Amino acid sequence: MVQTDAPVGVGIIGFGTVGQGAYTILRDNAPTIARQVGVPVQTRMVADIRAAELGGRVGPGVELVTDARRVLESPDVQIVCELIGGVGAAAEIVREALSAGKHVVTANKELLARQGPELLRLAEENGCDFYFEASVGGGIPIISPLRVGLAGNRVERILGIVNGTTNYILTAMAAGGGDLPSVLKEAQELGYAEADPTNDVEGFDARYKLTILASLGFHARIRVEQILCEGITGVVPQDIEYARELGYGVKLLAIARRVDGRIEARVHPTLVPFSHPIASVAGVNNAIYVTGNAVGDTMFFGPGAGGLAAGSAVVGDIIEVARNIRAGACGRLRCPEFRDLPVVPPDDITARYYVRMRVTDAPGVLAAIASEFGAEGVSIAAVIQKDSHEGVAEIIFLTHEVREKSFRDALERIGQLSVVEKVCAFLRVEE
Repeated sequence: MVQTDAPVGVGIIGFGTVGQGAYTILRDNAPTIARQVGVPVQTRMVADIRAAELGGRVGPGVELVTDARRVLESPDVQIVCELIGGVGAAAEIVREALSAGKHVVTANKELLARQGPELLRLAEENGCDFYFEASVGGGIPIISPLRVGLAGNRVERILGIVNGTTNYILTAMAAGGGDLPSVLKEAQELGYAEADPTNDVEGFDARYKLTILASLGFHARIRVEQILCEGITGVVPQDIEYARELGYGVKLLAIARRVDGRIEARVHPTLVPFSHPIASVAGVNNAIYVTGNAVGDTMFFGPGAGGLAAGSAVVGDIIEVARNIRAGACGRLRCPEFRDLPVVPPDDITARYYVRMRVTDAPGVLAAIASEFGAEGVSIAAVIQKDSHEGVAEIIFLTHEVREKSFRDALERIGQLSVVEKVCAFLRVEE
């Protein structure tokens, strides 16, 4: 190892919310960062196609360019921060940087979810550092614990709230803020939701993040498309209220666990008992539980959205890479051996279920429904009938744990009963 006392140069590609957050932290906390690393860490170049509009947002000594290739080719840049997102140009930038021997820090969850194992291998082959703490959990340290702090454990389960936008929406709905469209509009006005919120409300963002966590936690090659994914667009205030009466909150959870040599991975709205700490996680906060066979249950909590929160994670990675550069110790984190473990198909997932339906308010209805549940092996844990109106009653069932296909088959049979007006909603329950 050859130690160097030269300043470390950083190039930021993509100067949006996270890029500006990272730059601000590097600038404002420069003395503190230099003391931690042992040498100054300096932003040398920023690349963004809107460079002409952003001139006033960078200080003297920082070159602002439109062409990302200028950053890749600059001898003054040792660490490339890819913060543009997506898997098109971003993937090319990361590959070129690593192939050229430059270290990479990224917040790109989709890129990591789709190409993470390959990029980690490329980094190792070129003796480069490749860090991505900000790709999951905003400002929460979770990637480093999985790669380092919990490396001596066999991870058994990962469970968490990993999308701040949907958590804000569900929190507001639970507090009486209205239905999803009205709360979503408010979230957009506050800057918590994008103009196009599809990735958040449909669960795609959480699925990318779970892919990364499960791949690292289980050292398995998990593919995005293998993960069951359901968003919150079907959640209505009525179900949140009924869940509260039953002692549960409703959260969009990302869940992965080992099941008999396979990996079960899913993202969906979930009933969580109020006795569990994750039920009280509110607003844009995230919380991630990791269960290891040695350490037991651990919880990582903090802000999951915002430029400074994600920028904090980016800068933490930059500092770690800069330390490695100074010590001549880059590439010390080996690429995990990503095994092709089988992933449980959606039909074979097992869970408890909450289901709400509208039925004819007449004798024998419950027996007819129970019979159809029983025919598919679905055991009922609790039944609640709400007030009837004009001969129609609303009934809520909670089931015991059952295979997904059996439950769905039972619902299909129940939906065909003449006494059932509509199967309105179902949600999974995580105890």
